[in-house]
Amino acid sequence: MRHLFLVLLMFYGTAQASQSEEIRADVTGVTVHGSSGAYTFAVTIESDETGCDQYADWWEVLSEEGKLLYRRILVHSHPDTQPFTRSGAHVVVKEDTTIYVRAHMNKLGYVGDVFKGSVAKGLKRSEHTPLFSKDLAQQAPLPNGCAF
Repeated sequence: MRHLFLVLLMFYGTAQASQSEEIRADVTGVTVHGSSGAYTFAVTIESDETGCDQYADWWEVLSEEGKLLYRRILVHSHPDTQPFTRSGAHVVVKEDTTIYVRAHMNKLGYVGDVFKGSVAKGLKRSEHTPLFSKDLAQQAPLPNGCAF
């Protein structure tokens, strides 16, 4: 029975990885301006968007421990403007705190490259991303539909 469980786990794990390789929402750049407690983040995302049925619906900043520090809701799809950059202001984080920035696809979740670093040292694509709580995707603020 244990062997069957491991085989199923390998199969479903591989299928999920394969799907996320096909459709992605990659963070490709992060710039930060401002001062402690009121930073403005400009996040560039390249995603496989087709319209409201498949689009990046937010990007977020997380602590190293996986606490949601800021979420920027994206109110419409960007199928014809890839990659795109959207800013979010008044992000409260200390300049030397390690953070992650990642994007979310409306139906697939977190499928793409993530940036890691700090305001002081800069952020770059992370080679390894911890498995944060799945409950984060249910935390407010959340999108209220897709405009177009």
